[in-house]
Amino acid sequence: MTAEPGPQIDFPPDTPVPSEPAPVYAWLRRNRPVTRVRLPNGDHAWLVTRYRDNRRLFAEPALSRAAAAAPGAPRLRAAPLERRSITTLDPPEHTRLRQLVLHAFTSGRVAALRPRIERFAGELLDALVAAGPPADLVEGFARPLPITVISELLGVPAEDRARFRAWTEDYLGQSAQGIERAAARLKGYFADLLARRRKEPGDDLFSSLVTMPADQRLSDEDLVVLGVTLLVAGFETVANQIAASTVVLLRRPELYRTLCERPEILPSAVEELLRYTPVSVSGGTIRVATEDVEIAGVRIRAGEGVLPAIVSADRDPEVFADPDTLDLTRSPNPHMAFGHGVHRCLGAQLARAELQVAFAALTGRLPGLRLAVPWEELRWRTEGMIRGPRALPVAW
Repeated sequence: MTAEPGPQIDFPPDTPVPSEPAPVYAWLRRNRPVTRVRLPNGDHAWLVTRYRDNRRLFAEPALSRAAAAAPGAPRLRAAPLERRSITTLDPPEHTRLRQLVLHAFTSGRVAALRPRIERFAGELLDALVAAGPPADLVEGFARPLPITVISELLGVPAEDRARFRAWTEDYLGQSAQGIERAAARLKGYFADLLARRRKEPGDDLFSSLVTMPADQRLSDEDLVVLGVTLLVAGFETVANQIAASTVVLLRRPELYRTLCERPEILPSAVEELLRYTPVSVSGGTIRVATEDVEIAGVRIRAGEGVLPAIVSADRDPEVFADPDTLDLTRSPNPHMAFGHGVHRCLGAQLARAELQVAFAALTGRLPGLRLAVPWEELRWRTEGMIRGPRALPVAW
């Protein structure tokens, strides 16, 4: 059937607690699991809120990411999507690009990188403790850890990393001019880095990609776009996940103490924090239908946008018992924080390792960690697609 448009719902919906999904999602799952929403730029799309329907969405080849990057397509942000990005390609182009870079994110490569992540985390906490409380955990830990890790992986020199913060924030914002300016700066940087790595290759992803045989090598333009995509995705999402998850834990001190006393549950705790604490306003990238598709009895016409709401799907009571309870030992936990299907997050293993190391370091070194201000006074980034506290004052 074709659904009636129903009442106008603006996306993203307001939420009283930025580290948790908006209450409206529970109502939508029960009453309008596929509903028409107005996006921030005035475009419209269908929002999919149930777990089983999101799984179907991710598996449907007629719901295209490439079509969402085409001129005139419904879009979630102010500027058009980058058409050559790994996140906006469909198979077979997506499959080829993913296979070329997958070696950098295998479990073996991540395991080899883990000691360095642990060293970075330890050095950051050394500096934090030496300076003494109170401290800002965002500036002192949550942001520098993932930017160091992804920069090491890509081959970005340490002296160049500081400039990326403003660029990535603008790139994920809602100002078309800011997005375009940040994209130009990031692309310019990675074009220069490619030239340097071609002359002086090292032990990093970019060096391996530019030294591949000519018949397998990506074009320079594709390599530049890949660098931008991996940097932004590998930095902002992990940084905000560390900070927002810490807020959730420190609002429930007994859970933070549990992690301190039972480090063996860290892997399951990280999975639950990923499920419970979304940092993206939807958790999914918009698609556009290339032909008519039906989801949950709603006919989506060719050319219409479809937006997966993973933040809602991961609170679906059909899949998760007591979904609004943070259960650090939850098992099974089939959350979709990293997506699902062919576009499942390439860096999922690396992100897991960073989060496990971050919380092992915090709970091991600072068992008395606590908020230095009432949590209601925390200021959150709410202007873009990724959410997290602007600052996180803590003491111990």
